[in-house]
Amino acid sequence: MLDIKFVRENPEKVKEAVKNKRLNFDVDKFLNIDKKRRELLQEVEKTRSKKNQANEQIKKSKTKKEKEDIILEMQKLDKSADAITGEFQRIDKEFQDLTLRIPNIPSEDAPIGADSTYNKEINRWGAIPSFDFPAKNHIQLGEDLNLIDIKAGAKTSGFRGYYLKNEAVLMQFGLIFYALDKLQKKGFEIFITPALVKKFVLIGSGHFPFGSEEVYEIGNPGNIDASEKNKEQIFLTGTSEPSLLAYCADKIFMEDELPIKMCGFSSCYRSEIGSYGKDTKGLYRLHEFMKVEQVLICKADVDESNKWLEEMLNISREILKDLELPHRVIANSTGDMGAGKYKMYDIETWMPSRNDYGETHSDSNLTDWQTRRLNIRYRDKKGNTKFAYALNNTVIASPRILIAILENYQQKDGSVEIPKILRPYLGNKKYISKNKNDREDI
Repeated sequence: MLDIKFVRENPEKVKEAVKNKRLNFDVDKFLNIDKKRRELLQEVEKTRSKKNQANEQIKKSKTKKEKEDIILEMQKLDKSADAITGEFQRIDKEFQDLTLRIPNIPSEDAPIGADSTYNKEINRWGAIPSFDFPAKNHIQLGEDLNLIDIKAGAKTSGFRGYYLKNEAVLMQFGLIFYALDKLQKKGFEIFITPALVKKFVLIGSGHFPFGSEEVYEIGNPGNIDASEKNKEQIFLTGTSEPSLLAYCADKIFMEDELPIKMCGFSSCYRSEIGSYGKDTKGLYRLHEFMKVEQVLICKADVDESNKWLEEMLNISREILKDLELPHRVIANSTGDMGAGKYKMYDIETWMPSRNDYGETHSDSNLTDWQTRRLNIRYRDKKGNTKFAYALNNTVIASPRILIAILENYQQKDGSVEIPKILRPYLGNKKYISKNKNDREDI
């Protein structure tokens, strides 16, 4: 959320952000509620002050009649106070709900547009493969090489279910171990994060109220017990970002402790309700997958936070270059970056079966939009307490990245060459082949 003082002083900037991000938020309505709330708060405080004064007068009253008159006035005051307090609580709830829907102001260099068609390509790396044979998609390759079973996955898990098998399993975990090792060497503290989280975690990260339809809620949190009537809601996360942010919730860091560099591995769960009908085949859009995610907390400085945004982007690109996968970097438009983003990049990796690039990474600067929700602060060198800035970035997400590996590395004889950096995780094999005797190991 934004600083409320900023919203009051810059309503036109907020309206422009709402318009450019294509959001449904009435700034004028919010400001009217904010004004009403402040007025009611003053009334509540005045009533409380009058009651305190009346109590003092009762103590000082000299006659029974004088005391009874004051008590009678207090009873009238109590009725008025109850009405004012009730109205304040109603307005305050509406105010608090609306503050969570105020978008971040996008950076001045973000492309302005309604959706992803306005995204801007800013960099491209690697040669697009040219095959002298009919290329297969990852589903065909996975079935032929006994790596993927989508039919059995759908039978067991339902729509978008899948099994990974054999070398595909080793490649997936090889990617994860390789990414974690690289990030640890770059000074990031590595975590395995909870996939089950409380509601405040998802409110803090901005996944609630935005995107709540994409989140699975656990129906039976804790032990089922008829005596427990008020169970706290528990949800499955779609990334380790919320859990990493919550790790810092309500903390005050010293400036020289920043940046806080974290890297989390977790299983991820998304309902994908908003993507109905999109990418229904294969491993591109799934309900569950694994991901390594970066979260970085830095001081409240736009230039410094953008420096980290670029550095995190380059870490993901470094991994794709290590894998020798052609890819491009996209600057996301205002309509394709979400409510909380100040600046955002996507990395798209070439996928031959799509004859196009497909999104594999996302790199975002959210300034203090999340840290205000989670009360993540730091004390600067002058002793001032400020809200920190937060950033996040996809290091590797699988099995989606396996699409690019299988399809880009396929060979004419139906085998798949294993990227050099993954071979140590697959017994130093060079190829995955249907007939294990067809190709020689290194």
